[in-house]
Amino acid sequence: MYSPVGLYSAWDHLVTATLNEVRHRVRTGIAAPEQIIDVRSLVAAMRLVKDEQELKLLRCAAEISSGAHRRAMARAQPGWYEYQVEAELAHEFLRYGAHSPAYPSIVASGPNACVLHYRDNDRELQPNDLLLIDAGCEYHGYASDITRTFPVSGKFTGPQKAIYELVLAAQLACIDAVRPGKPFHDYHQVAERVLAQGFIDLKLCEGSLDAVLESGAYKQFYMHRAGHWLGLDVHDVGLYRVDGASRKLEPGMVLTVEPGCYIRPADKVPEEFWDIGVRIEDDVLVTETGSENLTTSTPKSLSEVEEACAR
Repeated sequence: MYSPVGLYSAWDHLVTATLNEVRHRVRTGIAAPEQIIDVRSLVAAMRLVKDEQELKLLRCAAEISSGAHRRAMARAQPGWYEYQVEAELAHEFLRYGAHSPAYPSIVASGPNACVLHYRDNDRELQPNDLLLIDAGCEYHGYASDITRTFPVSGKFTGPQKAIYELVLAAQLACIDAVRPGKPFHDYHQVAERVLAQGFIDLKLCEGSLDAVLESGAYKQFYMHRAGHWLGLDVHDVGLYRVDGASRKLEPGMVLTVEPGCYIRPADKVPEEFWDIGVRIEDDVLVTETGSENLTTSTPKSLSEVEEACAR
């Protein structure tokens, strides 16, 4: 018998009561199931690989969300509040038939960009701020998840540019590592190595690359994984490890790629880097030969971002 075990107590009670009733009729020749198998793991494995219709909906969600990020870049300006930028995102979602965000939009300016899962969205944008937006719509049940970081003034300062280029290099290296047959956790390790070396080069970390990775010193500035499954949920179902080993990527799987860097004021951290938070995230489909970036129309290079911010 297949059932979601432990998900709903009332359902579990009904299933148990029904099984007991069937067992009491054994003399009539009715045989009750001998075991209950949790159906969720089987359904989750099926959801990991998308069919063509699902990919069509994911592409639509991605394109709507990409347009929302472009709108935010074009309209955000000093003196606005974060919630006003959030309203621009919502406008674009609804305009193209996405009736809800896939998750609460993160619109984080200045020091707020260094707060993971920031939700307040109530700070006034300042001229020298970076604005980190993590937002995506849900379209016919399928989620998108995009993060972009851009200068409120329209132009990156030197330190902002240095951190942005580092995160972008890590993100591009991660996307290149997303290929069929590769373990899911490979691209996470790529992010750690590229970022850790960058932190050493910028004198944010001391020591060799191996030493910084082994000690975990890089986690002061990068403390999360580089991505997750994407589908009907923004953090979609499906195991990341199978029998203790990293799950192998297969064509039809969709995941996010989102390395970042978050520098809070701290001793031994040059003040010019304080309150710089950068994350860059795309939605990536595993294909037969490599990968396809579903959110490629969202400005990402330095020149593309500054051009999109031109007012």
